[in-house]
Amino acid sequence: MDGLQIILLALVQGLTEFLPISSSAHLILAPRLLAMPDQGLAFDVAVHIGSLAAVIGYFRVEIARILLDLISSARARRLISADARLGWMIALATLPIVFIGATFKALVEGDLRSPLVIAITTIGFGLMLWHYDRKGERTRDEFALGWKDALFVGLLQALAIVPGVSRSGITITAGLMLGLTREAASRFSFLLAIPTILMSGALVTLGLIQSPQPVAWGELLLGAGLSFGAAYLCIHLFLSLIERLGMLPFVIYRLLLGLAILWFLGVR
Repeated sequence: MDGLQIILLALVQGLTEFLPISSSAHLILAPRLLAMPDQGLAFDVAVHIGSLAAVIGYFRVEIARILLDLISSARARRLISADARLGWMIALATLPIVFIGATFKALVEGDLRSPLVIAITTIGFGLMLWHYDRKGERTRDEFALGWKDALFVGLLQALAIVPGVSRSGITITAGLMLGLTREAASRFSFLLAIPTILMSGALVTLGLIQSPQPVAWGELLLGAGLSFGAAYLCIHLFLSLIERLGMLPFVIYRLLLGLAILWFLGVR
């Protein structure tokens, strides 16, 4: 890849990973619309790792508190704090995508990376987000989630293996369905991204290390660094504005994007 493509795709990933508009869809579509070669799964994972580093950095205080209380909770064999409870809910919500992602890995890397699939999921799940943003009670925070709630969010998150669904979009939608405030749903979604991206990134990185094919590590590191900066800024602005803005701007964007894809595909 040339420098322009690396910069463009890294910024696209960083700015879209934590917005409910599907970063994977944008990473698939961008090179096709701009007549660039497909960057490949390795680069996609590298920029996702950059975003992972951003969310860890942003929530570093909360993460440290959750981890310490999780360890104490495991030793005491009981919940000792709200942070420990939240940590266990994040762990539980991660399980479905681990099993479902491993089962359908080949399908996701092949047939589902098509513009038509992206158009349909972008529109459909965008409308779902809009509906529950309007109808949700928005009275609970992330600490009120129980094990059934966490499992429900995790099952919906597993749908995000299909490009266009948006991992952040579907988990925020799930949180709104459960009565979380917009900020609480977003915060739980962002924290839930950490184990999800970490595991998927580790698996692909291991495959790259073991692969006999040459890997352009310099390109991957540059992409990860740019994605980190863009994602950190995006998280801060999103959490600062989401209660006032609501999800409608992102829903409108999803609808316009989906319709534009269908138009380019010749679907009338």
